[in-house]
Amino acid sequence: MSKRNSSKYKIDRRMGENIWGRPKSPVNRRDYGPGQHGQRRKGKLSDFGTQLRAKQKLKGYYGNITEKQFRRIYAEATRVRGDTSENLIGLLESRLDAIVYRAKFVPTVFASRQFINHGHIRVNGQRVNIPSYRVKPGDVVDIREKSREMVMVLEATDLAERDVPEYLTVDYGKMAAQYTRIPLLADVPFPVVMEPNLVVEFYSR
Repeated sequence: MSKRNSSKYKIDRRMGENIWGRPKSPVNRRDYGPGQHGQRRKGKLSDFGTQLRAKQKLKGYYGNITEKQFRRIYAEATRVRGDTSENLIGLLESRLDAIVYRAKFVPTVFASRQFINHGHIRVNGQRVNIPSYRVKPGDVVDIREKSREMVMVLEATDLAERDVPEYLTVDYGKMAAQYTRIPLLADVPFPVVMEPNLVVEFYSR
């Protein structure tokens, strides 16, 4: 569970953007930061500030991953051949909690983490309760039979605010999703502009 699960909307307000594209985001009503000084005029960010903001936004989007976890994912992205920023997105999208969220089995990435922790998800027929589990292309992720009629699941599959990306093939009859390939940045349906290149610059300083 994320330590910020109960304060996820503060992430939206701190970033000044509706990073998950939710209709209920407070940014839709108050486009300024939280707290008593939130309405002060914003100064221009330095290069460091811009890079830090990009990192915070990407971390927040994936359920506010801890800095230790995020740095470990970045380190792996640098070791893989190819563009580091593209590799970073590919690794983040390969997380089990991201797959469950993208498949629209749950309404939020925070709910995805909790859903997996409680043992409702299987990968290739085996129960997995680790949200950061790395899903490989070709793997099939499904919901246990006993969990398929949960109200949260039924409501999430009907959500119109986001679509299932092309790198997932979902069968809602079986409540199963196959991860077909590792996506590029352009393939991922982020509601706001993400800048993983600035994250790479931040860690490369």
